[in-house]
Amino acid sequence: MKRYEKFADDIAELIRSGVLGPGQRVPSVRYASQTYGVSPSTVFQAYYLLERRGLIRARPRSGYFVNTHAPSPFSEPVISSQVNESTKVDVSELVFSVLESIKDPSTVPFGSAFPSPELFPLQRLSRSLASAAREMDPRMVVTDMSPGNPQLRRQIALRYMVGGLMLPMEELLITNGALEALNLCLQAVTEPGDLVAIEAPAFYASLQVLERLKLKAVEIPVHPRDGIDLGVLAQTLERHPIKACWCMTSFQNPMGATMPETKKQELVELLKRHQVPLIEDDVYAELYYGQQAPKPAKAFDTEGLVMHCGSFAKSLAPGYRIGWVAAGRYAQKIERLKLMTSLCASMPAQAAIADYLQHGGYDRHLRKLRYALEEQQSAMLAAIARYFPAQTRVSQPAGGYFLWLELPPQMDSLKLFQMALAQGISIAPGPIFSPTQRFRNCIRLNYGSPWTEASEKAMETLGRIVRSF
Repeated sequence: MKRYEKFADDIAELIRSGVLGPGQRVPSVRYASQTYGVSPSTVFQAYYLLERRGLIRARPRSGYFVNTHAPSPFSEPVISSQVNESTKVDVSELVFSVLESIKDPSTVPFGSAFPSPELFPLQRLSRSLASAAREMDPRMVVTDMSPGNPQLRRQIALRYMVGGLMLPMEELLITNGALEALNLCLQAVTEPGDLVAIEAPAFYASLQVLERLKLKAVEIPVHPRDGIDLGVLAQTLERHPIKACWCMTSFQNPMGATMPETKKQELVELLKRHQVPLIEDDVYAELYYGQQAPKPAKAFDTEGLVMHCGSFAKSLAPGYRIGWVAAGRYAQKIERLKLMTSLCASMPAQAAIADYLQHGGYDRHLRKLRYALEEQQSAMLAAIARYFPAQTRVSQPAGGYFLWLELPPQMDSLKLFQMALAQGISIAPGPIFSPTQRFRNCIRLNYGSPWTEASEKAMETLGRIVRSF
């Protein structure tokens, strides 16, 4: 048997055993060559053979992917049970304990909410920052207060336009990260004691915002593949005086779900009928694995009811704390709230990102980032298949950098969190993603760091702990 045939058989076995699932990217030619000790031409020959067998297919400028008819080793997590009662939110102590766990640099950061800084062009950004600082007009201290740096807002508007969405610059407001944008949006449309429809499970930061603003949550189940349950949301809107809906429509954190475009349009129409504003948290929008970015729900908004919030923290500049909101009919109110609280986002950081977007090769960086995240997802899924119990259910998102795992029913993820931390491994336990602290047998894992031997050993250790319950 020739070397390329042997390598092709090894990859075929990974596909048949389910380690590489349908639609997943197989290792890149460079990665496979370096990891398996074969030449690039051997890898190409093996992949051509697998193509002829119908096991993989090539995507132009994206690599090779497992054909979608191949069997998946994992069942997807079960959609959460319906919850229609309003709930006071009190999760901060749990969240703070998880955040504390990732501060130690020796801890494997599977519980982190952030991708690794190693994946970002920080040196190139530093040059943009130095250039922006040298050229900054002192008058910008006044002229560029909210709504923000006009060059940056123009670049953001251009990216919306490339995605097929025409937005006036007047609708765009630069904020201190997406979290401030989301806070301002909620403050613009609610008062303490109001009810807000949120996802179940939901990103824990959204729960902390509700807790701080003394708002009540109404949980709406999320399907692991296509997002929030519109039937339950419709019933909730009929039964309760919902003042806002906070939703991640693409690569939802923690499940990774992405709503199909038709469903996003239905969501916007449903909320329009009830005149309930949608706060669309879309911070992972640039981290898609396919050929085309998913459209936001904002693309279907005809009445200015959708406040679309984005950020550069997950795709370009962690630590710069630059986000934005396309605020629709609420733009003026949100701008005034911004002026009443923090005045403006960092002017040098705004100018630096504007310079980078114009000259730094953002799209080239994004292509590299997406490829890296997709390969890291494949590595983590393969590790789960090797080390975790067979009944483990796992989401398989088409973007972002999180996996949601539903473990056997007897599992207590809060105990698992403590036991894993004692071994130098951080995870995010399910209860921090619910105001009622449900999802006790679920965890969220972050694959946003380059896969190393330490990552593999941590997954083996984690799987062993799970099996011990």
